Amino acid sequence: MQKPARLTAIISAVFVCIIGSLLIPAFASAQTAQWSGPRPNENMVADQPGVVPSADEETLPIEYTRQVVFFRTTEAPGTIIVHTQERFLYLVLGNNRALRYGIGVGREGFQWSGLKRIVRKAEWPDWVPPPEMIERQPYLPRFMAGGPGNPLGARALYIGGTVYRVHGTNQPETIGSAVSSGCFRLVNPDVIDLYDRVPVGTKVIVVQGAGL
Repeated sequence: MQKPARLTAIISAVFVCIIGSLLIPAFASAQTAQWSGPRPNENMVADQPGVVPSADEETLPIEYTRQVVFFRTTEAPGTIIVHTQERFLYLVLGNNRALRYGIGVGREGFQWSGLKRIVRKAEWPDWVPPPEMIERQPYLPRFMAGGPGNPLGARALYIGGTVYRVHGTNQPETIGSAVSSGCFRLVNPDVIDLYDRVPVGTKVIVVQGAGL
């Protein structure tokens, strides 16, 4: 009597294993299918004209807070050096020190590098999205006067020979991300601080990697 019972148990176990082996891939496929579309990521953050951040929202995590750091470079004091991979902008102070700001950078396909200069500065700049941006985001306004809800924020430093700027933002949560169309964004308190420190003609070095 024991042998048939044992045989039945073995057959049942084999049957369960076979059914399980068929169901697990199907379950895995179903789980994968849930994520087969675009994942929420930094490249999907849209511009939000009209949104005004609070002072609390403009308080950054400690790693992106403006601070003096050790920074070895042969560039002269007053030079701006942007490390897109690190998500930091450095203002060289000399004596192996720099003032470091957390920034948002260009998303994939909109990143760049080179040596330029600041050619213009503006307080509470107006925003005129270029045609390429309107094509990608047709809901955007064609013009927006400067102000707290303007995506360019409180200040803008225009980079010569390009369409790019170092500017403020009304989306402080994007600092540390790659979301822009090639500009470098800072929270408004930081861009005001930087604006007051650098004159027109300041050298700007943009580096893709983590170092010069």
